[in-house]
Amino acid sequence: MAYFLPIETDRLTLRRYLETDYDDLLKLQSNDAVTRFLLYESKTPEEVRNSLALRLTDVPMDADGQALTVAVILRETGQHVGEVTLFVHSTEHRSGEVGFVFHPDYHGLGYAAEASAELLRVGFEELGMHRIIGRLDARNAGSANLLKRLGLRQEAHFVSNEFIKDEWTDELVFAILAEEWQTARK
Repeated sequence: MAYFLPIETDRLTLRRYLETDYDDLLKLQSNDAVTRFLLYESKTPEEVRNSLALRLTDVPMDADGQALTVAVILRETGQHVGEVTLFVHSTEHRSGEVGFVFHPDYHGLGYAAEASAELLRVGFEELGMHRIIGRLDARNAGSANLLKRLGLRQEAHFVSNEFIKDEWTDELVFAILAEEWQTARK
């Protein structure tokens, strides 16, 4: 399914992961500041190797539960700055989810928005999705603001609905429909 990769934007290249991305993925997934609001704790080197192996697998994106995670690379320097993921929730209902994880050194520079916008485009234009959501820990204001900038609207605030990392957390859900995304792009 990765026939649409790599994707070039003004500043970024979105591409499949390579074996040589291990060190950069380790810096990302073993960083407590990065994993603070994620579903997983900071990962060990062996867990990152397993994570990379999953990212190297070809994903056809034609069945429920599949996910494609791509590396986000600065075009100018070749530096890995983060990753974006597109999930298939339901092929029947043509729904998906977008996610993003970036190293703190690259927060606030618009890279996550630039990369995530391309995955929304892929979801709607390449995969024919009808609806894409973004879910996050309600304390993660930066990511909530990013989803709003991308045109997603907040649909839900679930109070104490997930027990993650030994605490109850609130979850926000944002969403955008294909027609809303098309209108916003004009």
